[in-house]
Amino acid sequence: MATDAAKNGVRRSLVARWRDRADVRPHFVVCGSDSLVYTLADELATSGRIRLTVITPPDLRPGVPDLNDLRARGVKVITAARLDERTFRDAGLAGADALALVMPDDMVNLHAALCARAVEGDLRLVIRMFTTGLAYGVRRLFADCAVLSDAAMAAPAFVAAALGEVAPTHFRYAARTLNVAKRADVPEHSVLLTLATSNDGGRMTVLPAEPAPDHQRPTDLVLAEATGSPAAQAVTARRLARAGRRRRPWLSIGRALRVGLTRKLGIAVLVALALTAVSGALLSHFTGVSGFWRSIYITLLTMVGSSDVEPDNTPAAQAAQLVLTVAGVALLPLITAAVVDGVVRTRLALDRGEVLKVHTGHIVLVGLGTVGTRVLRQLTDLGLDVVAIDRNPAARGVEVAASLGVPVIEGDASRAETLRAASIEHCQALVVVSTDDSVNLQAALHARAAREDIRVVLRLFDDDFAQRVQAAFNINISRSVSRLCAPAFAAAMLEREVLATIPVERHALLVATVPVRPGSPLDGSPLGSADRVESTRVIGMTAAGSEWVDWLPDPRRVLAAGDEIVVVARRAGLRVLREQATPPLADAAGQ
Repeated sequence: MATDAAKNGVRRSLVARWRDRADVRPHFVVCGSDSLVYTLADELATSGRIRLTVITPPDLRPGVPDLNDLRARGVKVITAARLDERTFRDAGLAGADALALVMPDDMVNLHAALCARAVEGDLRLVIRMFTTGLAYGVRRLFADCAVLSDAAMAAPAFVAAALGEVAPTHFRYAARTLNVAKRADVPEHSVLLTLATSNDGGRMTVLPAEPAPDHQRPTDLVLAEATGSPAAQAVTARRLARAGRRRRPWLSIGRALRVGLTRKLGIAVLVALALTAVSGALLSHFTGVSGFWRSIYITLLTMVGSSDVEPDNTPAAQAAQLVLTVAGVALLPLITAAVVDGVVRTRLALDRGEVLKVHTGHIVLVGLGTVGTRVLRQLTDLGLDVVAIDRNPAARGVEVAASLGVPVIEGDASRAETLRAASIEHCQALVVVSTDDSVNLQAALHARAAREDIRVVLRLFDDDFAQRVQAAFNINISRSVSRLCAPAFAAAMLEREVLATIPVERHALLVATVPVRPGSPLDGSPLGSADRVESTRVIGMTAAGSEWVDWLPDPRRVLAAGDEIVVVARRAGLRVLREQATPPLADAAGQ
């Protein structure tokens, strides 16, 4: 029985290998263990023109959707404890076109890349890296290699959302630097294309037809030529930084007293002070003492027991003197106890990472992992005041925060008292980018309860959940890092002519060049046939044999083989345009 089962297994394996060899579609392999591996595979699986294999470890990180959804779409999913040569051979990497290594560990990805090159030398590598210096060295190590950082790509979007501005996206092509901005922030003559616009109901349209001048809105998102003027984000950051410098010192004094004094000891000190003040006032009144300083003088001396017995005083004056002396005897040790207790409690609070100073106009950042560290650096680079929170004292960004002079509160951001310690009531925005969806959502809801108008930017791993949370809880912005970054990783594997990836809300627009091949449907067609509203928009073209780019060319111009079109497109639109630019025979051979 066992022998028959083994023979059947070998037979099925041989059949599977024969089918793989018979499938001439381009083969792509993706390796990862967190939500990015699923989102990237989902992006790639939308194209039916490729064969896709996903390799994951046995223990996936929290937040990864069910991989069976990928299997149902024809994706081959393999589980392997180690990314080595044997694993890659079993996955059919030999002869593959591209490999994406998106494990959340730089060293694991680098080791896997070296193993993969031993299996298939002519292979395009797309590697996820956090460490900038290491990424530069890896690019030089491999000939055909793209090194991307999801943290570096996502951080600008979170920073822009915290400031209420457009994520800074710019790229240079044909001696021009183009950037993304609001229409109101750039001169009209520098605008190349409207990327997105919203109607009165708030519905966003991506890549619309160019609106008439009387229908243009200042908030429209446009692609424009950079003019050298300060970016709107930098202007907003400077305004917020100036607002943050308007300190209210009495708030900090109040917090320090609350931290340093227990409630009972504080009440006892206040009662003793009140008795002292009232008794001193009565004593001065009944003994006929005039003048403020003389009243203080007699009160203090009597309080410390330096007064003489006055048998000739009235009973009221004697009673006031007696109460004042007893209150003084009680007050002095109470003050001593309060000072000692305050010093001890304050020291313990500082050791726990509590921030005693009340900040105003600042940004509260929750989570100092890979994404949080990038967000922290960018916020401080913009001159903004930041208070960070992380429950892990060994988090990646804690040391960075210390070097930047940013206070870090060690605690659970899902607890209201932790957020209050970060002065959540007086901040400009809350940016929550920890790796725990539950903590992130609870922190956002506590912030909303503390102040309704606070701007909340929330990271959630599941994109569908992020959309629903944003609508249900009135969160300003909720983002999935993997959804933000997956299009760029997919573009690096599929479309080497992609110049930039532009995030627009939950959409990702690609700026790409598409060459017109001889005999393709576009060869001999007007340029306008490549332009599709809400799908693909042409912004320029280069004639065959020329290096000069004609920006916003005449749509009636007839295309010829060798021409190159510059477009801004959605992924599906770019795929359709590439098919139009490919001759039918080559297209059939590619299938």
